[in-house]
Amino acid sequence: MTTLARAATVRPLAPTDRSVVEGMTRAARLFRADEIPVALEVFDAATGANPAGAIDPDYEHAGVVCDGCLRGWAVWGPTPGTLGTFDLYWIVVEPLSQGAGFGSLLVEEMERRVRGRARLIMVETAGRDDYAGTRAFYQRHGYHVVATIPDFYAPGDDRVTFVKTL
Repeated sequence: MTTLARAATVRPLAPTDRSVVEGMTRAARLFRADEIPVALEVFDAATGANPAGAIDPDYEHAGVVCDGCLRGWAVWGPTPGTLGTFDLYWIVVEPLSQGAGFGSLLVEEMERRVRGRARLIMVETAGRDDYAGTRAFYQRHGYHVVATIPDFYAPGDDRVTFVKTL
């Protein structure tokens, strides 16, 4: 773990984090333009950052803060229609902070919080070359590829599904 990650704290996300979350998600340059509103919709539902202020209790969330700045965010929750399966829906670390251990802190926090409730954690990610680092990240954290669906997201963009058994 880096010195920066050791100095970081994990805290709940808040509706006031929305603009920072949007900025870092766009800056990651991995997500298509049509994916950003989906990420924000999940963030809004998780934190109540929507006009009704409603919080969806099926979403859990965390942000990692270092030097007073939000450096990454994650949202996860139980997979509907399953017993003990959870999905990691979104995890993003701002580009300038990637490799500092902030993503690891978020995954570790999620796993800590679902332990005892989750049997499996599922993660779906892209199969494009620019996602190679993302896939390696999950493998380093004990996630294993269980399925690949060719051309799922778009032609040439496979869906790669990882699972970790707790």
